Amino acid sequence: MKAGFLDIEIDPTLDLFHEIERLKKEKNAILLAHYYQEPDIQDVADYIGDSLGLAQKAQNTDADIIVFAGVHFMAETAKILNPNKKVLLPDLNAGCSLADSAPADQFRKFKEKHPDHIVISYINCTADIKALSDIIVTSSNAEKIVESVPPDQKIIFAPDKNLGAYLVKKTGRDMVLWNGACMVHEIFSLEKITKLKTRHPNAKFIAHPECEEPVLRLADYIGSTTGLLKYTQQSDATEFIVATETGILHQMQKASPNKTFIPAPPNNSCACNDCPHMKLNTLEKLYLCMEYETPEIQMEEELRKAARKPIDRMLEISARYGL
Repeated sequence: MKAGFLDIEIDPTLDLFHEIERLKKEKNAILLAHYYQEPDIQDVADYIGDSLGLAQKAQNTDADIIVFAGVHFMAETAKILNPNKKVLLPDLNAGCSLADSAPADQFRKFKEKHPDHIVISYINCTADIKALSDIIVTSSNAEKIVESVPPDQKIIFAPDKNLGAYLVKKTGRDMVLWNGACMVHEIFSLEKITKLKTRHPNAKFIAHPECEEPVLRLADYIGSTTGLLKYTQQSDATEFIVATETGILHQMQKASPNKTFIPAPPNNSCACNDCPHMKLNTLEKLYLCMEYETPEIQMEEELRKAARKPIDRMLEISARYGL
């Protein structure tokens, strides 16, 4: 399987939705999908969520097989929490530009330069970075977790510099930031968003904290993917300009069919802000990975145990704050 996924021809008359449901029942498998997956995958998933919700769901499932429609670090997190379950990822090439922006060897050296600092890492990182961290956070719980650390404790925040800068502003904590970023959230065009806001004066502009600071300054609301979704459901506004990966618009539209959702424009030539890694997963690859139970996420036990500690800290603190 050189390609990173099963490249097998499928009978075009096959009802993939039906087949995936059948395989879930037969194999006692749960299908977890991130909000950024294509709509078809979201519609067949047992649970759709952001990184925190997916980690909590993976921790509490009694399924024998966890099928993860997301990117590599998410499936890795599920494996870290479930060493005795089989964790499948439809395409092993579904990486993450943010996770890739923190190579473990370079980060280890960076950490050694700040020996009196604890490491708080965003969940969008590899198992190796998790193993070098003290606490993991998601965009849903990062603010609360940073605030839970004693004020005199120095902090390194990795790998997302934009989320880190946002947290410094929100919490007043002076943190040392690793210089990493997400390609999707870095691409939004301030100029195009400003023009779009002029064309839609009643629209609320909402953004994910992985966006750059000038973009966040324009936002009416900043929040995690789940936070953005909830905001659109609870707000009286009927129009929203959304600065995050476009996959979430499917759930927003389903939850509020009478509202209008406009993806924030990037500064590239296409009008899209899709994550190319998230979109590597397809319904066909999903069906094949469930049918043949491969590609499977494998991990050395020593690394798994080291990476688990900071995730457990996150889940414990999140539970304490009712997140």
